[in-house]
Amino acid sequence: MEMNHARTPWLLASPQESDQIRLFCLPYAGGGASVFRGWERAFPAHAGIYPIQLPGRENRISEQPLCDMRVMSEAISEAIYPYLQCPFLLFGHSLGARIAFEVARNLRRTRGIQPCRLIVAGSRAPHIPEPRPLHQLPEEEFINELRRFSGTPEAILQSKELLQFFLPILRADFQLDETYVYVDDAPLDCPISVFGGTDDTEASREELDAWAAYTTGECSVEMIKGDHFFLKTQRDELLRSISQIMDQLLNIS
Repeated sequence: MEMNHARTPWLLASPQESDQIRLFCLPYAGGGASVFRGWERAFPAHAGIYPIQLPGRENRISEQPLCDMRVMSEAISEAIYPYLQCPFLLFGHSLGARIAFEVARNLRRTRGIQPCRLIVAGSRAPHIPEPRPLHQLPEEEFINELRRFSGTPEAILQSKELLQFFLPILRADFQLDETYVYVDDAPLDCPISVFGGTDDTEASREELDAWAAYTTGECSVEMIKGDHFFLKTQRDELLRSISQIMDQLLNIS
């Protein structure tokens, strides 16, 4: 049974009344909510999995992408707040991790609530900037830099028509990430779970460990075999670990 709230474009499905815990998921730069398709099959019963759809992609393709982290985090916080009456977690990969972190801080600041756990993957700690910004590069250089991330399918990079369609979204997302500046504030009270790829050149173990400064609670770091997109290549292993976190939280509550 769906909850009786006005439908928001930020969520593909309305949370269910039967949920005992909810996981809201945020994608990497250029990604959409479809990245998390099928995740719900890996999690415990009564756990609701709700990918967040950012403007400018998939079913929101006609909307302008957002390039400002404050605007993004405020909009997401407002959209999901009606569904936070039960325990909830935030998950984000790469750019999505920084968005999730800022959503958690916004909810604490404006609503007085925090997730029961923040889960971040493939992301440097918030105070560490992108060492090689690329959102302002000329098109050819920008495309070449996209290849090092291995997140954009080669079929898109080889197609002029598809590139003209996707480049504005990708540039906006990298601008969002690369112009983000961490503003000092008290650490979160919720624990943080950090996942990294053993061969990820975008987030080293030291940069992952640095997330510990952003919580007064536990901060665990788990390394998974793979590069920056272990989210895709080692999906089952990642989902097993997240499912264990949710199991523990369900057993506590």
